[in-house]
Amino acid sequence: MSDSHPLFPRASGVLLHPTSLPGSDGIGDLGPAAHRFVEWLAQCGQSLWQILPLGPTSYGDSPYQTLSAFAGNPLLINLDLLLDEGLLGAADLAARPEFPVDRVDFGPVIKWKFAVLDAAWERFRLPALAERRTEFESWCAAQGDWLQDFALFMALKEDHQGRPWPEWEPELVRREPGAVTAAAARLSDAVGRHCFRQWLFARQWADLRRHASQLGVRLLGDLPIFVAHDSCDVWANTELFQLDQQGLPTSVAGVPPDYFSETGQLWGNPLYDWDRLRETDYRWWADRLAATLAQVDLVRIDHFRGFAAYWEIPAGEKTAVNGRWVKGPGREFFSAMARALGGELPIVAEDLGVITSAVEQLRDDVGLPGMKVLQFAWSGPENAFLPHEHPRHAVVYSGTHDNDPTNGWWRHLAGPDIRALVSEYAGHEVHEPNWTLIRLGMMSPAHTFIAPLQDVLGLGREGRMNLPGEGTGNWNWRFDDKDLAGEIGERLARLTWLYRRRPDQAPATVEAEPAWHKPTKE
Repeated sequence: MSDSHPLFPRASGVLLHPTSLPGSDGIGDLGPAAHRFVEWLAQCGQSLWQILPLGPTSYGDSPYQTLSAFAGNPLLINLDLLLDEGLLGAADLAARPEFPVDRVDFGPVIKWKFAVLDAAWERFRLPALAERRTEFESWCAAQGDWLQDFALFMALKEDHQGRPWPEWEPELVRREPGAVTAAAARLSDAVGRHCFRQWLFARQWADLRRHASQLGVRLLGDLPIFVAHDSCDVWANTELFQLDQQGLPTSVAGVPPDYFSETGQLWGNPLYDWDRLRETDYRWWADRLAATLAQVDLVRIDHFRGFAAYWEIPAGEKTAVNGRWVKGPGREFFSAMARALGGELPIVAEDLGVITSAVEQLRDDVGLPGMKVLQFAWSGPENAFLPHEHPRHAVVYSGTHDNDPTNGWWRHLAGPDIRALVSEYAGHEVHEPNWTLIRLGMMSPAHTFIAPLQDVLGLGREGRMNLPGEGTGNWNWRFDDKDLAGEIGERLARLTWLYRRRPDQAPATVEAEPAWHKPTKE
């Protein structure tokens, strides 16, 4: 009898952020390379593409510290598609720099792409494109709940040379209506330009998502529990966060000291005023989740444990040591989300780290799958991350964007005891640790398995996407189209077929008890 979950049939996929795609503008984008990647996934029997948050990044280039939880990253806009549409001329791309192909050099990329997008905005306002402007204006009106605030925030940030919003004029910090109206009028061209970038992003993303859907590939997005302090989200909704009169946080987020860090992690994000959010039935959060699910089919919520309890650190502390656990909104929050979305929640809970029974209970009560990371599985046969311990309602990973690729982990972090246990568990000496963990994940009883593309490609530490706690040098890895050639795709496809994760393979069923299992009469 099949027990396939309606939102989570048995499936597998690949983790890759779009910035890591090939392309000629120094950063992966939503153009032809993204469509080729979707086609490659489908050819390999993969039915999931997991990405990191899509928002516009700021200092540090982290997709987990964005300027808006609703907006898209304009660096992902493909410029050649704008040329094809007549929104750019050939001269606008004639000075395209020679960018590295294996890394994103964010500074030059930002300078180049934003200059070209500005040229597209100037061309867009010519009389010949009046019909397109009608389409644009209709889209802007439909996105009014967040778009105007975001575009004005970005225009004001530029007007203040990039300074954080609490350093603006007091009347703008407080969002006094007269000051906001005057600023919107004075900066109307810049506001329009930022709306235009969001329209371009939305159109290209919609085309990519449509292509993926046609090929049977679902998109798994990512939603950080907290938002950046210097963001439109906080500036436009100060009453929903723990802030003082100047707009500065009174307490911030992080995690306490643990085995990995004796001082904990001080993230610095402002904490929510959950009491105030509760009074609105968590409307801002419901809008945020709905906006994310308008872009993707499923979403992973990062730091799920914060809904059970979060680590509150007084503002001004230099480390996360002097904090305290505060109860989160719990099950009530997810009930509100289910009401707002009108059905079962298409959410994966990131439940890694030091997890209590209360966190596990919340996850199970609201019916969300948690995560099992195979790199964390090798302390002994009782480890819950080992495949024989996996529940069906779970998402298994060989590793995540915060880990070394598996081959790098094997070479640098997995000691002799771990290597011996992996070999014993696999039943053979391990020569290709990346494929060993991919096979173990594929055979897991859990409904979903995801491998970072770096593991599929067999990369080592050179393919790492993020080193937590390191402020520079992250988020810049890219692959080349030729990396997907050869037997790699065939090998991935074969394992997907073997362990019944292809979308065209019906769930396994047991029609009757096999004859050899029935007791015989003496």
